[in-house]
Amino acid sequence: MKFHIKKNGLLYISLGILVFFSFFLYVFTLETYNGIESFSVYIRQRFGRFYLWLGLVCVLLLVVMAFSKWGKRKLGKPEDQPQFSRLAWISMLYSAGMGAGILLRAVQEPVYMMNNPPIDNQTDSGTVALEYTFYQWGFTAWAFYAVFAITIGYYLFVQSKKVLSSSAFSSIEKLITSERPRAVIFASIDILAILTTVFGLVAAIGLGTTQIEGGLAHLLKEDFGLKGTILVLLLISSLAFISVFRGVNKGIKIISTWNIYITIGLLFFVFLQSDIIAVTSQFGVSLFYYVIDFIPLSLAYGQYNPGEAFLTDWTYYYWAFWLAWAPFTGIFIARISKGRTLREVILGVLLVPSLGTFFWFTTFGQSAFTIIENIGSYQGQFDNVFSSIFVFFENYPFQGFINTLTILLLISFLVTSLDSAIFVLSMFTDNGKQDPSKKHRLLWSIILLIFSIGIILLGNVKAGINVLIAMQKLLIITSLPFSLLMVLMIVLFIRDFRKRQEINAN
Repeated sequence: MKFHIKKNGLLYISLGILVFFSFFLYVFTLETYNGIESFSVYIRQRFGRFYLWLGLVCVLLLVVMAFSKWGKRKLGKPEDQPQFSRLAWISMLYSAGMGAGILLRAVQEPVYMMNNPPIDNQTDSGTVALEYTFYQWGFTAWAFYAVFAITIGYYLFVQSKKVLSSSAFSSIEKLITSERPRAVIFASIDILAILTTVFGLVAAIGLGTTQIEGGLAHLLKEDFGLKGTILVLLLISSLAFISVFRGVNKGIKIISTWNIYITIGLLFFVFLQSDIIAVTSQFGVSLFYYVIDFIPLSLAYGQYNPGEAFLTDWTYYYWAFWLAWAPFTGIFIARISKGRTLREVILGVLLVPSLGTFFWFTTFGQSAFTIIENIGSYQGQFDNVFSSIFVFFENYPFQGFINTLTILLLISFLVTSLDSAIFVLSMFTDNGKQDPSKKHRLLWSIILLIFSIGIILLGNVKAGINVLIAMQKLLIITSLPFSLLMVLMIVLFIRDFRKRQEINAN
């Protein structure tokens, strides 16, 4: 396996930073956690509201683009045609963009929101719970992905740039006359995107593997602890490497399609045994309030402000999480969206996954509300984020089979997220190639495994915390630099896109 330092400087610098941070995760775990905790307080106090404004701007920008004349332009040359069918396309972008998270939070989040209503909009607690859940999983999350996807897709397929985040800043190259400073600045942009991607990914992997361990412990009535979580991680990493080694068309596409079919199967298994009228009605009502309340929700304005403590534990964390996933998810979406119009990409990415997620949370959330109502008093059955869905399925027939299927789906979702990220990271470090070499894929598989184990150790460093709490604090920090860079990226994209449209018109 040969790597040349000059050719692979981006790879070596990124790996050096990750190895350096991993050293602290493994050797000074408690001290690292305490430092992260302190710094996250500083960040959220000064930049929490910035995250909210950025999310709203991204959504509004995409809506304007989709319904303007710009929406007719293709992500690529006029003669380019989509490589994948619409179903395969939606399956891949959804599996990469959300995945295991909808299983982690399917029951726990709506129930928490019902018992602790974050806002008061004069509706019942169930509607408030689902409305706020929609807000945290809906248009804003997918807007972060879509903005990055169409920006990188434009420079990649229209201007024939490399698959690198720095390609979005190519129009300002001429402003930096000296070659060395220019190279340093553009390499720094790509390194930042790589590090943001890695932190977001290992957060998801750490949460997902912990949920799988929690599910196995619940089913087998045995606590496997930290060793069990790490063994699950080893399994997922091995499967992800096999998938990414086979490539997008064979590995990632097949697993993504499998994920969608099983997810839909689980959804209808619950839906058909629920009060269908109640679920359908609640879906419509909650969606209505979400849409009309979207702007004040997005700004946490007036009665829609749940307070800084709540925003820190939930909304700021979610926005940081979605931003952390934006580089790799956005580039992956761009990679599979060549030949589609901007309107189709924007509406497809914003609406289809969002509506599917909303119906998912309504079905599971409303069903959980009904179970709690039938019990008579809530005793915290669904409070544990890692085991809540397995407790939930105990109220349905074939609970053993369904819980086993859920664990397999969790593994499959995590494999898809991991192999997609490995593929994109390999594109970054293999000189922006659309089909990166397999040695890069292998190296990133190993590094991500090592780093993910460190994150799991961080989440188990002391009593009273878990992987989720650790990631809430870490991502608020690590997503900030990229979010600031994203503002400049949006401005440059609009300017460059507008110039090209004027040239084409003339």
